[in-house]
Amino acid sequence: MALTGRAALLAALGSLPVGIWEPSWTGILAVNAPLAVACACDFALAAPVRRLGLTRSGDTSVRLGDTADVTLTVTNPSRRPLRAHLRDAWPPSSWLPGTEPTASRHHLTVPAGERRRLTTRLRPTRRGDRQADRVTIRSYGPLGLFSRQGTHKAPWTVRVLPPFTSRKHLPSKLARLRELDGRTSVLTRGEGTEFDSLREYVPGDDTRSIDWRATARQSAVAVRTWRPERDRHILLVLDTGRTSAGRVGDAPRLDASMDAALLLAALASRAGDRVDLLAYDRKTRALVQGRTAGDLLPSLVNALATLEPELVETDARGLTATALRTSPRRSLIVLLSTLDAAPIEEGLLPVLSQLTQRHTVLLASVADPHITEMATARGDVDAVYEAAAAAQAQSERHRTAEQLRRHGVTVVDATPDDLAPALADAYLALKAAGRL
Repeated sequence: MALTGRAALLAALGSLPVGIWEPSWTGILAVNAPLAVACACDFALAAPVRRLGLTRSGDTSVRLGDTADVTLTVTNPSRRPLRAHLRDAWPPSSWLPGTEPTASRHHLTVPAGERRRLTTRLRPTRRGDRQADRVTIRSYGPLGLFSRQGTHKAPWTVRVLPPFTSRKHLPSKLARLRELDGRTSVLTRGEGTEFDSLREYVPGDDTRSIDWRATARQSAVAVRTWRPERDRHILLVLDTGRTSAGRVGDAPRLDASMDAALLLAALASRAGDRVDLLAYDRKTRALVQGRTAGDLLPSLVNALATLEPELVETDARGLTATALRTSPRRSLIVLLSTLDAAPIEEGLLPVLSQLTQRHTVLLASVADPHITEMATARGDVDAVYEAAAAAQAQSERHRTAEQLRRHGVTVVDATPDDLAPALADAYLALKAAGRL
């Protein structure tokens, strides 16, 4: 096989005839001088790294699980062509495990005075801001014997947003909302609802809705239709304390709570209600207020992107006081927190009356589906003990939920996949009953 490039050069230099002689400085120089000259020339012809210009463009945000493309433009202002290997360094969570070596490394050739663009494709595995680190460039000469290496700073930030997987439930919930609004034949009436219009009686309608005066003026029985009240205020309160850090499956409980909050916010804004968000543990971590319906979801997603659980015990008194300041008028307060006995009995219950006296309170909690699996386990001694432990845990959650219900709190306890639609259904039920 013929040798080319650097291998051919080294073979040629190594095959110089030197005869049989004792090593001497003269002989050593005679053999190595050509190689030294070649290396020096190769180094001199390598394009300088420090003078390169680097700029970025591309995506600034991406949903968790999707890909983001960030373009790096390399400008070579020197008179020598650039032949280089480039590494575009980002945090490890910017790629799926094992894909970083191929995604961040590029081979690059830029003629003198020109520029080239490279695209680095990110696929983050965590929420939050991902900031570009250093760009390392190794510039080679034409023979590839020597190289110049340097690093550059090319700042860029990609914000990784919550995935909002529960948006697939939004069409069905909006259809139910249209029913409540009287746009179909399924109509409801509840205390505090608003009169909408008259229509002909249909078997199954509540006879209390018959409008006898309108019936007397026409040949058919007329009934009043009602629609849920609009322009109500909803405050979503995310508990970001230590209990939100517990992992259910592959994600913290906080992520499931975020997903449920986004679905409820999207639904409530379509229903004409005003939605605010408060994230709190011992201090306010995020606050979104006064957004219009069109700006609500982008604002919430952006605020939730960098939110992380804090390994501290939530201050229930501080949370209650902050919620009351945020919602001075009657509102629906949706508390996305835990149903563990200790935080509820020692923290929330002593101050719960301050919320329920003025507001309607709904508490939503993430249940661990593994507990349900453990409760049905049988077959050996270990499985029976696991089932007993799971049954005890479920009993404590049920007891805590009943305590909250006795204080007038609506409780939603569901697994991560079911929490968002269950919370949306609870909101629609409260709206249909006129309890907002």
